[in-house]
This record gives sequence, C-alpha cells and structure tokens, in this order.
Amino acid sequence: MTCSACQKKPVYTTQSHTKLCKQHFLAYFEKKVFRTIRLHNLLQNDDIVVCALSGGKDSTTVTYLVNMILKQRRKKVTALLINEGIHGYRDSTLKDARKFCRQQGIVLKELSFKKLFGFTLDEFLQKHKNINPCSVCGVIRRYLMNRGARELGATVLVTGHNLDDEAQNILMNQFKGNMQFSAKLGPVSGALEHEKFVKKVKPLYFMPEKEVALYAYLKQFPVEFIECPNSHGTFRQYVGDLVNKLEQTYPGTKQSIINSFLSILPELKKQYHGKKIGSCTICGEAAAQQFCKVCELLEQEKIAAQKPSSTKY
Repeated sequence: MTCSACQKKPVYTTQSHTKLCKQHFLAYFEKKVFRTIRLHNLLQNDDIVVCALSGGKDSTTVTYLVNMILKQRRKKVTALLINEGIHGYRDSTLKDARKFCRQQGIVLKELSFKKLFGFTLDEFLQKHKNINPCSVCGVIRRYLMNRGARELGATVLVTGHNLDDEAQNILMNQFKGNMQFSAKLGPVSGALEHEKFVKKVKPLYFMPEKEVALYAYLKQFPVEFIECPNSHGTFRQYVGDLVNKLEQTYPGTKQSIINSFLSILPELKKQYHGKKIGSCTICGEAAAQQFCKVCELLEQEKIAAQKPSSTKY
C-alpha cells in the first residue's frame, strides 16, 4: 500500500479510504483547519488573538497553526495557560507548554488558582469531597480564560476543542436536556451577551481527536498524551466511550452527530442568542444570578475554612 498522492508509505487512512503519507497527511490536516477558519470567519485581520494553551496535543496543535497564520500577517499570538494545581498532571503539561512556546517564540502568560484564590484544585477538592471535580475546574478555568484573555486585550480566544469534544458536548446536553447550553456550541462559541465576554472560536472543530493526536506526534510537539486524573469515571468519559464504540462499529458517527447538530444550531441561536445577562455584584464578571459561579465557589471555600478541624485524641 502506498500514499494516494505519491509512492511513499502511508501513515493514515481517511474516512473516505484515502491513504496519506506523512507529508500529505500534514498538508491535508492544515488545509482542513484553515478552511474551517476561513468558512466560519473565525479570525479577522484586525483581531488580537489569545490561544488557550494547556500543554496537551489539542491546544498545542491549534496554537501552532494559529501562530502560523498570524506570522503571515506579521502579527503575534499570545498563549494563556491556567494552572489549576493538579498533582502529577499540570506540572508535566506546564513544562511542555513552556518548552513549546520557547521553541515557537510565543509569549506565554500563566494564571494560577493558588496565586489568585489561595488554593489549588486539589486542595479545594480535599475540603469538598462530594463536589464534581470537572464542574469546579471547568467553571474556574472558563472564568479565568475569559478574564485573562480580556485583560490581554484579546478580541478572540482560540480553544483546542476538536470534533470528539463537540460530539460529546452535544450528547451530554441532549441527555440532560440542556438545550440552552447547546446553543453556545459550534465553531464560534457563545449565545448570551455581556460586555466582558471575549469571542471564543474552535479551529479544530471538524478534526477528529485521532487526527489531532497524529498531527502533534508527527510534528514532534513536546506533549505527553496523558489525561487529567480527575476525568476518570465522569459522565463525559462515559459518553466519550459510548461515542467511540459507535464510531468503531459505524464509522462516521461522530461526524454525523456534528452535521445533524449544525443543521439545528441556527434555530437554537435564534432562540437563545442576544439574551443579555447581568454582572456579578462581587467581581463584576458576567453572571446569570446575583453572584457568578466562581464567587459562589469562593464563598464555599471561605465557609469551609471557618469550620473547626476535627481533633484527634
């Protein structure tokens, strides 16, 4: 077997059974991402771009490709990393992110749970045993990503969400009846309006996770293919495993989920888009209620800190 475009050994076979060598796979991948950016108007010429970088394969890949585009425009991208303080995981990815940015000449800004709030995610979870780790992490990360990007002057925040991520999000919202959350999905995220929201875009929206992983591997990015230890046993993992099994038995399932969703997304946007929300009375960030979710969590932490510790005799 040889590459469909040349006589070299293939490294990947597409869903349409096209065999691609390393060179032609990289070209295929980049062309597909750049087409997504162009067709969905994800990056404008006058945009100030910040990329959410975790040090994993997805965020590293999208940061590299966006940086490639901005170099052609004689502009620069800034990478923004959130350090939650997850032992045995974030230290490793933080090291990889720093190395990658040094190699690419990208400015990296870091925000830390510990420095900003006085606790790491691990420390918070130690005090709050019954809380969902991913819920806490997701709420605070999104809060800091938006705030950090805005403070850097960004007009657009690029994230590394891929096709698998989006298919999981769609089904999770469907299973839980969270259609308002689904209205926020798509290549351009968001449905509610607030002056402090930075537009979020997903250039890897149509790229399967396995293709992103292969691209990162072939480009020899300094990334470790590891998962967050808090992701095990979660609803997302269950849905992800379910979708992977369906994809294995019925190839094209993930893409069909995305295509079906995109056909109804305009109606969802009409229903929920443009609805303005208020501001948190504590921090001033966007909030659907009197307090934003992060300030509510911080209040829980304050209450927990006031409780007397158990005494052992």
